[in-house]
Amino acid sequence: MRCPFCRHDETKVIDSRNSQDFSIRRRRECLGCERRFTTYERMEESPVRVIKKDGTRVPFDRNRIRFGIEKACYKRPVSPEQIDQLLGRVESLIYEDGEREVPSRRIGELVFNALRDLDHVAFVRFASVYREFQDVHDFVEELQPMLNIRRRDNTR
Repeated sequence: MRCPFCRHDETKVIDSRNSQDFSIRRRRECLGCERRFTTYERMEESPVRVIKKDGTRVPFDRNRIRFGIEKACYKRPVSPEQIDQLLGRVESLIYEDGEREVPSRRIGELVFNALRDLDHVAFVRFASVYREFQDVHDFVEELQPMLNIRRRDNTR
């Protein structure tokens, strides 16, 4: 591992920890400049391809999912750590299936369901794009189950 500060080729690992998203977090120290830094190692898996709505196939890119989640969570009380955990769960479910090709609709459903539990406003934002709402009635239809649960909880 090359030091990001001085470009020295030798570093030593001070600490290693498993992360929830199938990666290993390593704390390293440069043997040249003695500065410390963190690296994340991810196992290279067989490439998963995403089947888009139009039938094209593209390589799976977790950053595209992250971008959509971050957009939905914009100015919401959702921490970067919560987004990372959600993204890790979604990615885990995709790889656990063992399929080499995953429909984009499946990925959207996984994110959709995870956001429902994380933040209701982010969920609605994501749903409006993902479900391609045409008018306010589509919003109401999607929100109705959450509103019913809230009313039940408030009457107790």
